[in-house]
Amino acid sequence: MPNTSAYLLVSHGSRDPRPQAAVEELATLVAQKVGLESEWMQKKSDRSSLAAPPVALSPLVGTAVLELGDQPLHEQIRQFSDRAHASGLKHLQVLPLFLLPGVHVMEDIPEQVAIASIALESKLTIEIRPHLGVHPGLSRLLATSLASVNADASILLSHGSRRVGGNQPVEAIAATLGAVPAYWSVSPSLEERLEDLVSAKYSHIGILPYFLFTGGITDAILTKVKLLSKQFPTSKLHLAEPIGASAELADLIWDLRSK
Repeated sequence: MPNTSAYLLVSHGSRDPRPQAAVEELATLVAQKVGLESEWMQKKSDRSSLAAPPVALSPLVGTAVLELGDQPLHEQIRQFSDRAHASGLKHLQVLPLFLLPGVHVMEDIPEQVAIASIALESKLTIEIRPHLGVHPGLSRLLATSLASVNADASILLSHGSRRVGGNQPVEAIAATLGAVPAYWSVSPSLEERLEDLVSAKYSHIGILPYFLFTGGITDAILTKVKLLSKQFPTSKLHLAEPIGASAELADLIWDLRSK
């Protein structure tokens, strides 16, 4: 069967152009996976039936932002859906590029999808897939990044959520990595965690930002770490890179689609 879905990668949005450039890179990597699967399905169809028709549908992969876009998300979804429908596609899968199950994932995106669905008048169906943060493979990506840092103790630094239970995924991943969690916007902060680890006589402390891409917050983290290095001179602080766009991350996104 030919692929009848289009895929829309939805990110938070930023005034900084770097995160969006990374999302566009991811979309290109995901589009390559769509093309490879479609080619494999066509070859399988050709082998199974001499009369099998060619795959006429061209799967689409696009990007949209929840905030700070030129248009609200529901309008971005509607316009992308119109293009997908014009290409003969029947289904749109929304892939949220969010690490935590906060208000954006639980409320804002579903609300915007509902508005877009009404405007589309059943031209195609829209399905919201699980957000990226639920994929267990993220721990593997983070472990690889952490392995590049020379440290005898590690901190997993997330933005943090004030929602009840919102930080549980961070705590679970930190435990898997043998790290302690810290948060940029809520307690325990990076400074509080460092105080504990320095008091415990750790001389090399790795700090792993649990953020998808380089941007304003990761710049602020770098500045903060430089200041904390002076505050805690007896310990060497090693700051790793955020997750970043990669073929491995595109694999995780592709895994979360509806097959």
